[in-house]
Amino acid sequence: MKNPHDIIIRPVLTEKSYADMQDRKYTFIVDINANKTEIKKAIEQIFDVEVEKVNTIRQQGKLKRMGVHVGRRPSYKKAIVKLTPDSKEIPFFEGMA
Repeated sequence: MKNPHDIIIRPVLTEKSYADMQDRKYTFIVDINANKTEIKKAIEQIFDVEVEKVNTIRQQGKLKRMGVHVGRRPSYKKAIVKLTPDSKEIPFFEGMA
C-alpha cells in the first residue's frame, strides 16, 4: 500500500479553489497514477475527515519554447474532493480562505 503523503502532493491555492471551499470542496495535486479510491482514503487518513466524492482531472503539460528548442512542462493530475455535510473542515485551509 502507498503512503498517503505520496498520493497527495500539494493543495491548489487559486481564486477558484478558494470559492469552492464554501461548498466544502478542496483541490489537490495528486500522484498521476492514483485512482479515486486511493485519493479518498489518503485524504481521510491525513486530515481525519469524511469524503463524499472525488473528481479527478488529468492535465497535459504546456508546450514551452526557448528559441528553437521545444520542451514540455510536466503533466499532472488534480483531484477535487467534496466532504460530507457532517464532516469537519480541513484545518490546513481555514487560515488561508
